[in-house]
Amino acid sequence: MSAEPHPTLPPVRLPSDAELARDALGAPLFARAVRLARWAGPHTRVHTGGELAAEQLPEAAAALGLDPADEEGPVLASQAWRVAVDTGLVDVTEPDEAGDADGEEESGTAAPGEDLALVTGGAPGEVLDLWLAALETVLADAAVPDLDGLVDALDAGGEIDFDRLDWNPSREADFLDGVLANLYLLTASGRGAAEGPIPLPVLAASMVIPEDMGEPTDAVLEQVSDAMMRLDDQFRQLEPIGLVEFRPVDEALMAEADDEESAAAGSASGPAAGGIDDEDVSRYGLVRLTPLGLYGIRARMLEAGVAAPAVGELADKGADALLDAVSGYPEGAAQAEIEQWLAGREPRGAVAELLAAARGADEGGPLRRLRCQQALAPAGPEAEEAVRAVLDDPELGGLARVWLSEHGVADVPAPDEAMVFWLTVDTIAAQLAADGETAELPLLMRSLTEHHTGFFDQVWRVDHPATAYVLEAMGRMHPDKKAAKESRKAAFKARSRQG
Repeated sequence: MSAEPHPTLPPVRLPSDAELARDALGAPLFARAVRLARWAGPHTRVHTGGELAAEQLPEAAAALGLDPADEEGPVLASQAWRVAVDTGLVDVTEPDEAGDADGEEESGTAAPGEDLALVTGGAPGEVLDLWLAALETVLADAAVPDLDGLVDALDAGGEIDFDRLDWNPSREADFLDGVLANLYLLTASGRGAAEGPIPLPVLAASMVIPEDMGEPTDAVLEQVSDAMMRLDDQFRQLEPIGLVEFRPVDEALMAEADDEESAAAGSASGPAAGGIDDEDVSRYGLVRLTPLGLYGIRARMLEAGVAAPAVGELADKGADALLDAVSGYPEGAAQAEIEQWLAGREPRGAVAELLAAARGADEGGPLRRLRCQQALAPAGPEAEEAVRAVLDDPELGGLARVWLSEHGVADVPAPDEAMVFWLTVDTIAAQLAADGETAELPLLMRSLTEHHTGFFDQVWRVDHPATAYVLEAMGRMHPDKKAAKESRKAAFKARSRQG
């Protein structure tokens, strides 16, 4: 058995599809794409690839309520048009490559696409599919370097010299995917929602600094700073599609540096190195996944074959599937999943099903029983009959007695000594499987050994598959040196007994 917690992504709690669809329709970039799809018609002219003709960009900007004279208006219109085309909100007929009689390229045409009707008449899932397609377009754009760099990297033939640009499209896409995966994990673990947004340098450091590195070098900190500025540009592009809430890097902060080198040193000596206050941290950028963003990144993970659970998806599964899954969840998420599972079931039958699923001498058995005990905790008198039915079960009898006693049930039979020791081993094995070697576990071990005279003379004989494993852990963790030594001797006897 392993002392490490079950290796799985924490489950996320998502709003309903209807709520997420409303968020998608409210995302500024997606909303602009919808408006341009409705604007498209016989007057619309496009170039090869569906790009809106330059002379029509001011008109498109005006259709979006933007100032055509403002440089930003046509840029936002162009972005929204690209999303509209890529998602099928607009159908494009591209121009004939042969051109007209004078050799000039003819314009193609555009019209509202069939999928535009889904915006108002489709199911929430269909709206979300459109939004996911829009997200892919934005992610692809975010992985492209700035246009100035592209212009500088054009060779004599007008082709992009990728070596000169130092840009690898696949590498950039992988970097952004890795960033979003880390942000997803931080959010699912509670950082993004419970503890506030993630400082941009923290996210950049998670991509650059190896986990086993001690004090990062100046060169590594400079890489963190470069990654931070890269992320600042990318999150600025991702915010309008509703993926993130983002506070950019304070431009005045960058202006304070005399040159790029001092800017890198300034950011590296700041949040990457620690020691500054919260107000200063916010100047380096803050980011958090929105609920819609959490949904989007999870959908991409599922598409890639990554197991990314969501609370509530086990509601129609059996108790065996429930307990196996929540054994790898953090306690709060496990409780939420269990509550949803119980909500749709007849209490007495659900309790009996949970108890049956908790049995087993396999490695996962102790943690299943711990989660079963957690599931039974809020049950009322209707569970008593099913719980009493397992009082004589060697694996569940101790659990049953604990539940009955905690619920004030009379006439609970006292457990024999063998059951007490078996339950002790099972409980410690479950705690190790759930949380690893925590600081609280030695206190539990001390309490158990102090309340049972001759504990180590008897516990090694317990017929539980985790006996030796638990005793070895006690030998490492028990706060009393004498007890720790006795535990190691008992573990040796248990190993010998098990062959």
